[in-house]
Amino acid sequence: MPNLIVVNNPKDWTFAIPGVELVSARSYLTGETYSQMRQARVFNFCKSYRYQSMGYYVSLLASARGHKPLPNISTIQDLKSQTLIRFVDDDLDELIQKTLAPIKADTYNLSIYFGRNISKCYDKLALQLYNLFPAPLLKAEFVRNKEVWHLQNIDPISTGEIPREHHQFLVEVATWHFTGRGVSTVKRKAQRYDLAILWDPKEEEGPSNEKAIKRFISAGESLGLHSELINRDDFGSLAEFDALFIRETTNVNHHTYRFARRATAEGLVVVDDPESILKCSNKVYLAELLDHHNVPTPRTSIVHKET
Repeated sequence: MPNLIVVNNPKDWTFAIPGVELVSARSYLTGETYSQMRQARVFNFCKSYRYQSMGYYVSLLASARGHKPLPNISTIQDLKSQTLIRFVDDDLDELIQKTLAPIKADTYNLSIYFGRNISKCYDKLALQLYNLFPAPLLKAEFVRNKEVWHLQNIDPISTGEIPREHHQFLVEVATWHFTGRGVSTVKRKAQRYDLAILWDPKEEEGPSNEKAIKRFISAGESLGLHSELINRDDFGSLAEFDALFIRETTNVNHHTYRFARRATAEGLVVVDDPESILKCSNKVYLAELLDHHNVPTPRTSIVHKET
């Protein structure tokens, strides 16, 4: 699947990133080449995503064409929601306080480039925010009130707002992102679909071992399916794929369920889908369902807390 970087004016783009095609927003919106392109990852670096701006329409039409825009329209709308930002502030409170505790000032702006920050000590917070607001370039604004840090705002930023001393770092993380997140960059035959496989090689009793995963990837290649291994840190990149195959032990109060929910919302084919996880991980539900359909099972008893 080709990677397109869409900008307002290619002449203003000063970053040498391999594995991508640089396209003007006008060409992407009006050119027949791109309107007829069956599949593409569209990284929207336009200067503004405001309603009915060029950047807004790039993400909107990318979705209409079946392309994979980053950010998508949902993320663009989420970035405007102060209610959602307050929820995120509450949800990430412990991480925010721990990460920003050493800062002496009462305000702090965190730059986020594809989920990374130039200082490793802020990487975990940057990744969590990127996963919640998947956009290539972000700036999170924090303020401290009565010794407690709060997320005040999070906005997309243009390349013109990136300090020159950060340019090389942006090139490095973007290259890593576009070339398969650190996977070998040996050129391979173009495949029709991109599949994300959520797998934890450290899981002791996971549903698939390394040998099975390698065989699946090999079989997929022969059928026009490019498979890429992802982990729980890749939540914000799900929209770049066509399907998600979960090869970790699933549960409702678990990142696997959140991955399934996000992937389903993005229109991906998902195995296991959220409803299956919700039902199959609940043995009370399964016992009732099997009994209702007269399916023979071992003797089953539902034990209540009061019993």
